[in-house]
Amino acid sequence: MGNQYFQFKQFTVQQAGSAMKVCTDACIQGAFTAAYIREQLPGASPVLDIGAGTGLLSLMLAQSGNGTIDAVELDAAAAQQAAENFAASPWSERLRVFHTDIAHFNPAQRYPFIITNPPFFDNDLQGPHQRRTAAMHTVTLGYEALLEAIIRLLAPGGSFSILLPRGGFDRFRRMAENEGFVLRKLLEVRQTTGHSPFRSIGIFGPAAEPQREELVIYNEQRQYTPAFVTLLKDYYLYL
Repeated sequence: MGNQYFQFKQFTVQQAGSAMKVCTDACIQGAFTAAYIREQLPGASPVLDIGAGTGLLSLMLAQSGNGTIDAVELDAAAAQQAAENFAASPWSERLRVFHTDIAHFNPAQRYPFIITNPPFFDNDLQGPHQRRTAAMHTVTLGYEALLEAIIRLLAPGGSFSILLPRGGFDRFRRMAENEGFVLRKLLEVRQTTGHSPFRSIGIFGPAAEPQREELVIYNEQRQYTPAFVTLLKDYYLYL
């Protein structure tokens, strides 16, 4: 059994009710995206979090900025967990969770920025645990449906952040570009320098000169690299 909670410097993520637990790559996406919004889009509010899970990404963005965040989660237990995590955080008044299918989510406004850590492993073998399978695979939200939701909910000129496995990201990027989006910033993540990139985090938006970065998590001694520490030091408890 995984840890029932994950303690960050300024908030706690209770995760017993969520099929997907806090993971390093999601933390990287949260910190990377928070820095982008802070530096490039400081007035972007409200932000939409599609597939919120425990609420991790929303909490990281709330810590980094002053805007409001709406989180949408299909799974009832995960949505309840996110709501409890939001209520226990220092930013409860700026965080809302909606238990619904994103296809049926019809807010009063469109969003200048969307963040999503969608189901992984499209068309791969699926495991026996139904809730974890739905969270990890494109069972309930395929790439096409996700992109349709982003197009419908993103404000004109808006941007979005997405985390996907390396191969899935290439496919999603082609789909997004066919719809007129441009990859503005790409972060490719490696476990070590000896590993190939295993996750890609992309920020898409209006036309701009694309920027590519790479992040290595561990050095040869299996210690966090300086780049990883710099990115996560405001969040991880022991950095």
